[in-house]
Amino acid sequence: MFINIGTITAAKNESELAGVMAHEMSHVYMQHSAKQAAKAQKTSMIAGIASAVLGGAGGLVGQLGQMGIQMGAQGLMMKYSRGDESQADAVGATILYKAGYNPQGMVDFFQTMGSQGGSAPPEFFSSHPNPTNRQQAIQKQISQWPAQNFQGSNPAFEKLRQHAMGIRAYSAAEIQQGAKSGQWAALNKRNGASLHSSGASTFPTRDAAGENVSSTAVALESVLPSRRMINADLGPMRIARPENWTVTLPQQQGQFVTIAPQAGITNSGVGYGVLLNGAPATRGQRLSIDDMTSQLIQQIQQSNELRQLGRSQPIIVGGIEGRSTFLSSQSPFPNANGEAQAERDWLVTVSLRDGSLIYMIFVAPESNFSRLQPTFDAMVKSVQFK
Repeated sequence: MFINIGTITAAKNESELAGVMAHEMSHVYMQHSAKQAAKAQKTSMIAGIASAVLGGAGGLVGQLGQMGIQMGAQGLMMKYSRGDESQADAVGATILYKAGYNPQGMVDFFQTMGSQGGSAPPEFFSSHPNPTNRQQAIQKQISQWPAQNFQGSNPAFEKLRQHAMGIRAYSAAEIQQGAKSGQWAALNKRNGASLHSSGASTFPTRDAAGENVSSTAVALESVLPSRRMINADLGPMRIARPENWTVTLPQQQGQFVTIAPQAGITNSGVGYGVLLNGAPATRGQRLSIDDMTSQLIQQIQQSNELRQLGRSQPIIVGGIEGRSTFLSSQSPFPNANGEAQAERDWLVTVSLRDGSLIYMIFVAPESNFSRLQPTFDAMVKSVQFK
């Protein structure tokens, strides 16, 4: 569980901080994520960044949300149902009570976050029960519980909160500029926090069976696409794929839908194949396809060494105008001599009529990309949106 600076400074006391933690712990304990993932897998395209309350209204997740860079099924971020949220409140209250905290702290924190949203409540609250109703539900739940002396003010928490308030927090503009300049990628690499700090692919995953595959040179014949193409139904879209390339649905948030040969996947990432994902429409504004493409590239660059090759170009996908952008990173596969080699990443983005974004990343080592380009072109031309 990660807790950002904004969450600590927003909590007025330790019970409020414990409250939001208990709520999130309850989602895990009640297996709500697994239940939502099972539902979403039926429509595919479920990968993405979770908009967890721990991100806070001003956290990085919140900033990415304002940019419309949250991922999810059919362009929508995965959310828990209102029933799941109410259950997480109830179970969280029990956790707090048994830990010696006042269960009211959980509701107080949510009310604090809700009041910071202005006239339009934060995205987190759009699928959550009304704060007043939550307070009443928890008060009714705990009314018959035995009296208890709850933990009060904690000097250690106050010291932590004061320390957090003195830490530099970056604005949305500074975050974007840092991504554009490579500041975050360099910082992450120096601290060992990069998604590919070992020099692996930009998009780490596993093979279709969920097994790790060693990152060694691969024979081109084992990854070349079959000439026979078959259709793959991915929920909001259909796309033709080579018969010998497998569709792998995400097993957890943060992963992509992949279409790739088994030999083209290592424990470090996809070296040959296609990765697909989606981003919902931005609330309150309509971004152009150029803006959405640019912000998507910036988001990827925040934690990965990725270089854009030239300007984005117009492309028609499924009858809709999109953007074609070539990028360069490092392949998870070494060349025949065992040396690191460059990877070509072809990013294709399409903004649907509802403002959501569908994007595809076609991946292959620079030296082999031209051999796969005709197949990649055919796949793009085959796309049909529902």
